[in-house]
Amino acid sequence: MNTQIFDSIGNFDAEGNSGTRRAAFQQLAKHGTKLALAAATPLLASCALIGPAIAPDTGLAKQTLAFAILLEELEHAFYVQALAAPGLIPPSDRVVIEQISKHEGAHVTFLNTGLTGIGGSPQPAPQFDFTGGGKYPGVFRNYRTFLEVAQMFEENGVKAYKGQAGNLITSNSLLTAALRIHSVEARHTAEIRHLRGEKSWTGAFDEPATKEQILRATQPFIRKA
Repeated sequence: MNTQIFDSIGNFDAEGNSGTRRAAFQQLAKHGTKLALAAATPLLASCALIGPAIAPDTGLAKQTLAFAILLEELEHAFYVQALAAPGLIPPSDRVVIEQISKHEGAHVTFLNTGLTGIGGSPQPAPQFDFTGGGKYPGVFRNYRTFLEVAQMFEENGVKAYKGQAGNLITSNSLLTAALRIHSVEARHTAEIRHLRGEKSWTGAFDEPATKEQILRATQPFIRKA
């Protein structure tokens, strides 16, 4: 299984040296989206074949994957829009945000393929309001505000994967897929914290969050149909 794109992000020095971090992201960025999707392809194939393995909990697994897809679509659309905003992201940080965006796009494809593999039907991505209903009006004009919202999305993603892992326990393939994404989301969180000048951690342990807690936190950013 090709794990190059994920393993490369983990090759930062233990002290979080920013030069080493950016060098790693710059190296990854050269390979672009094709590498991200290539890294996901073997596990996508395994997800597409696991339908019978998770019965009789297929319904719960579908709900869990659909929930994860919603969060990944939220993150991916957020970074795509930010990268298109003139003058928002400093040139020194742009390669980092570009690489995170590529990861989120790969996660959306990855999870949609897994959902299809267990008989689910991927739904069109909803519309998003990244001002959070007006709470963050300058999200794509002020870099500090952008990073604040990015950190919130990434931390919610980490908590969500942790909180939903038990719903995939009947399928080793799906659980492994979710945990592989979970660790990358945690690295995204650490990198965004680093860009904000914050510590990459708040303690020795992190708490999971329920689906209801995550939905309450993200609902202001999802437009009603």
